[in-house]
Amino acid sequence: MFVIGTAGHIDHGKSTLVKALTGIDPDRLREEKERGMTIDLGFAWLRLPSGREVSVVDVPGHERFIKNMLAGVGGIDLALLVIAADEGIMPQTEEHLAILELLHARRAVVALTKCDLVESDWLDLVRSEAEERIERSELRGAPIVNVSSVTGAGLADLLAALDAALDETPPKENRGRPRVPIDRVFTIAGFGTVVTGTLIDGSLQVGQELEIQPGGSRTRARGIQTHKHKVDRALPGTRVAVNLVGIAVEELHRGQVVTTPGWLRPTLAVDARLRVLAQAPPLVHNARVSFHSGSAEAMALVRLLDSDAISPGDSGWAQLRFAEPVAVAKGDLFVLRSPNETVGGGEVVELHARRHRRQQEEVLHRLEILEQGSPSDILLKALTGRSGQRIAAVAEATGFGVDQVRSLLRELGEAGRVSLLGDSFLTTEALEVLRSDVEQALDEYHRRYPLRLGMPREELKSRLQLTAREFTALVDHLVASTSIVVEDSIARLPSHQVTFTAEQDDRIRGFVAELRAQPFSPPSLDELLTRFHIDEELLAALIARGTIVRVTESIAFEADAFDQLRRRIVDHARQHGSISVGEVRDMLDTSRKYALALMEYFDQQRLTRRVGDARVLR
Repeated sequence: MFVIGTAGHIDHGKSTLVKALTGIDPDRLREEKERGMTIDLGFAWLRLPSGREVSVVDVPGHERFIKNMLAGVGGIDLALLVIAADEGIMPQTEEHLAILELLHARRAVVALTKCDLVESDWLDLVRSEAEERIERSELRGAPIVNVSSVTGAGLADLLAALDAALDETPPKENRGRPRVPIDRVFTIAGFGTVVTGTLIDGSLQVGQELEIQPGGSRTRARGIQTHKHKVDRALPGTRVAVNLVGIAVEELHRGQVVTTPGWLRPTLAVDARLRVLAQAPPLVHNARVSFHSGSAEAMALVRLLDSDAISPGDSGWAQLRFAEPVAVAKGDLFVLRSPNETVGGGEVVELHARRHRRQQEEVLHRLEILEQGSPSDILLKALTGRSGQRIAAVAEATGFGVDQVRSLLRELGEAGRVSLLGDSFLTTEALEVLRSDVEQALDEYHRRYPLRLGMPREELKSRLQLTAREFTALVDHLVASTSIVVEDSIARLPSHQVTFTAEQDDRIRGFVAELRAQPFSPPSLDELLTRFHIDEELLAALIARGTIVRVTESIAFEADAFDQLRRRIVDHARQHGSISVGEVRDMLDTSRKYALALMEYFDQQRLTRRVGDARVLR
C-alpha cells in the first residue's frame, strides 16, 4: 500500500481536489469548514484505475500551519504538488517543494488546478513556469496534469498519472521494526483510545503487544483499521487506525510513536548530516531550531562539528541536542525551522550521540562511514567501543533489519572481525583491547601485591568500568581461553604464584611454631606479628594459603590445630545436640576468651547458631 501526500500554497485547491478524486472531504474540523481553509491534516483514500488502493494525506497550505504539514508529509510515497492555474507558483509552493526535497521525495505528480478559471494563453504560461521550476528541483521529470475539480476535466488523466508514478515507486521496506508516528489521537465510544498514522518499517497485527515512545507505556492492539475496514494485519506503508488497550487519550499526543517493545529508545542527541536550503540564511553554531521528523516536533540546539556556519546551499556535520526526548531511528529524515521559515534538514546518522569535540577528524571520519559506508563497515563502526551490543541494539544503531544484522554478524564473525561475548557482540579488536587491559591490570596488581593470590573480582570490575553483565561475560570468556584464572572470586594471571623469600620462610616457621606450641591457647597475634616482623601483607598471604586461621583481630590458630578443634566441637554438638562456651573451654583445656572467640567465629561462618547460652549446628 502507498500513501500520497498533497503539497502546495493555501487556496490552490488541495482539499477540493482530494474530495473530487476520492469523494471524501479531508477537512474534518468545523473551523476548517467555516473558514474554508485547511488547518490540520486530513485523510482520504481511493482506488486507482489499476485497482491499487492508496491512502491520501491532505496538508494545510497556510504558512501558520506548516508544522501540521510537516507532521503528515514525512511518511508519503508520492507527492501530489498542487499549483493553481490562476496564481502559479507562490511562497508556500516553494517552501513545500523545499520540504519535499529535504525529505528525499523523488516522485511526484503536479496538478495544475483551477484550469477552468483561466484563458488558454495564461494556462500555457503558468504551465511553462511550473515545468521550469520542477526541472530545477529533485522532482524533475514529474508529469504535470491540467485539472478542474469543479468540472472534472483532467481528473481521469491525473489518476492515470498517479498510477503510473506508483508503478515506479518501491514499496516501504519491512525491517521487522514497526513504527506508527502518531498524527491523530481520539476516542470512540465503546472502543476507547484510537491513534492514526502511517505504518513504516514493519507490520502490525491485532493482539500484538505495543509500546509508546517517548514514555514507554505498554499497551496492546485491540483492533486495526485501514480505510475504515477492519484488518487482522497491516503492512508497511499503510495508513492505520489502531485501537489501543488500557491507555487514555490524555496519555498520548502527536509526535509519539507506536511500536513494538524493546528496540526504539528515545534520544536526547543525534549526529546528522545537515543541508541548508539555498534560499535560507546561514545556519550558525549553537543555533536554536525546531526539529521535525515523522510527526514529532522538538526544540534543538545545533552544534556544528566541522565548521562555524553552514552557508546556504551547503551541507555539514552537526549534533542536534533536544530539549526533550525524541523517538527517531537511524536513517530518519528531518526538517529544521527557525523560527518561522524552513532553513534546512538532513538525515539522522547516529542515535544517542555522545558529546564530541568539534573539528575532530576521527569523529567526522566515523560519521562519514556511518552515512555512506558498506553495510559491514557501518556495522563495525556501530560496534566501536568496549561494551558489547545485543542484536536489537545493533539494529537500532545501524538502521538495518534484524535479519540483515544477524547475517552481517555471522559473516564478520567467520572473518574474525566480530566476537560474541555472552549474548552481545563487539569487534575482535575491542575484545583484544579488553583482554590486554585485564592482563595489564592483573600484572600491575601482582607486582604491587606479590603475596596476594590475586585481585578481587569486584576491584577488577571497577577498574574496567564495565556493567555487571559485560564483566561477567568477559571473565567467563577469558577463563575459558585460559587467559586468566578465577578462584573464590579472586582473579589472577595463570603465571602468578605466591612465593616467599628464604628470609620470609624463616620468620614464618618461627611464627607458626609458636602457634603450634600452644594449639588451643595461642599467644596474642599482635605480639607474634611484632616479634617475627610479619606485616599485614604477609599475614594475609598465610591466611589465604590456609597456613593459619584468624578468628579475631588478636587471635589466630595454626591450621591443623584449628581443624582438630573444629572437628571436636562439631562431633560434640552432633552427639549431644548442642554445645556451650563452657563445654568448649573444658574440652580444649583453654580459657573462656578463646572458647567464646571460636564460637562467635563459627556463628559468623554459619556453622553454628546460638540458642540461649548454647550453640546448635546449622
